[in-house]
Amino acid sequence: MEFSTQKSPWCFECCIKCLGGIPYASLIATILLYAGVALFCGCGHEALSGTVNILQTYFEMARAAGDIIDVFTMIDIFKYVIYGIAAAFFVYGILLMVEGFFTTGAIKDLYGDFKITTCGRCVSAWFIMLTYIFMLAWLGVTAFTSLPVYMYFNLWTICRNTTLVEGANLCLDLRQFGIVTIGEEKKICTMSENFLRMCESTELNMTFHLFIVALAGAGAAVIAMVHYLMVLSANWAYVKDACRMQKYEDIKSKEEQELHDIHSTRSKERLNAYT
Repeated sequence: MEFSTQKSPWCFECCIKCLGGIPYASLIATILLYAGVALFCGCGHEALSGTVNILQTYFEMARAAGDIIDVFTMIDIFKYVIYGIAAAFFVYGILLMVEGFFTTGAIKDLYGDFKITTCGRCVSAWFIMLTYIFMLAWLGVTAFTSLPVYMYFNLWTICRNTTLVEGANLCLDLRQFGIVTIGEEKKICTMSENFLRMCESTELNMTFHLFIVALAGAGAAVIAMVHYLMVLSANWAYVKDACRMQKYEDIKSKEEQELHDIHSTRSKERLNAYT
């Protein structure tokens, strides 16, 4: 019992020290990045699968034979891109988190055995540049994801207007969205049976909302990248000031050692002269 009482203050100090070394800003940005990427990749993948079902079921489209690139081939490519984004940013989030731990440790242990190296500063600068490029890429992904949201909003609006206005004959032509070529006529009108079945199905509503959530996830990833840029820039400034302070302490320690050596030498000379 006495042993646990004596050890508890030490354990408490150890826990406080460990908690103080956690880069909370990088942790928040990492959680936000993982949440945004998960929403974008998961909901985007399911929304693309729902789009394939809608095109095949209600617009009566079929995959092109051979190596012809059609809308279904593009959707498959987008799915593989989503797989790559999920894997790449999972690794990148871990790397940024590790960099945050090392930077925090470098600042906390400035006067200890840990020394800030030039390589560490170059790595921080490299992460800043890479994060800025990824932020621009996610801005492009966000803008691109807004296109299917706009298309499905138009389709959802047409379905809503047909239920409000009796006798309205509205049509949706896929050629105006660039989904099919000009020579193909894939048009669906409100008077057709396929259109009524599509509006009554839950698949259209689900796919529309999945694209909205994917757009929100891409926006969250952009915010995470901006957060990372602020954290990395602040860490870079702290490390730069810490390096200057470290050089100052080294020069100061060296001068004090030289003064001590000079004083010791003079004392020995005086003692020898006296004897």
